[in-house]
Amino acid sequence: MEFEMERFISALFDRSPPHAVEHLQLVLIPLTTAFIIAFPTAVLLTRRRFIKYTDRVMTFFNMGQTIPPLAVIAIFFPFLGLGRTPALFALTIYALLPIARNTLAGLKGVPQDVKEAARGMGMSEWEMLFKVEIPLSMPVVMAGVKISVVLTSGTAALGALVGGGGMGAVIFAGIDFFRAELIIAGTLIIGVIAIVLDRLLTVIDNILTPPHMKT
Repeated sequence: MEFEMERFISALFDRSPPHAVEHLQLVLIPLTTAFIIAFPTAVLLTRRRFIKYTDRVMTFFNMGQTIPPLAVIAIFFPFLGLGRTPALFALTIYALLPIARNTLAGLKGVPQDVKEAARGMGMSEWEMLFKVEIPLSMPVVMAGVKISVVLTSGTAALGALVGGGGMGAVIFAGIDFFRAELIIAGTLIIGVIAIVLDRLLTVIDNILTPPHMKT
């Protein structure tokens, strides 16, 4: 029995890169999907025609983060079953709020006098949005994306409980077999993934932020 256990643990260590790749996918796919949903939605909510829907939409996004991911998986289990799909779905819902909230805050924080100056130059509402509001709000928007990265990186470990893979499989194997090195290895790799993604987002933020707003 001890020999079989050692072989199993050795196999987990041998598969660390695949587990890390699986975990990276569990972070990047939901994060990208959440951004595609939350960013344009929040932008629309700052337009006059859609402001009245802000409270209802943000309530939905808030619910997505207050409900635990495993509960989301349980709710949609009859439709999605187990595995990577429900894990990705739950993590996407979990990542929506910080992006939407920061996008709203960033766009609403653009100084009114800057908007008036843009109108005075003859810009339309959409020109002002893409040439003035979004560029000026980008640091706040990217801060929301970074928050989602950190939250999703940690929460993605729970995907292993429903067959989603990732570094959670290593961590839970360490718990099952009382092997601290597995728990530490899995936790460290999750931390490294979060830090690397945060640094990459910082580079993207510096590229997208107008020069006069960089510190």
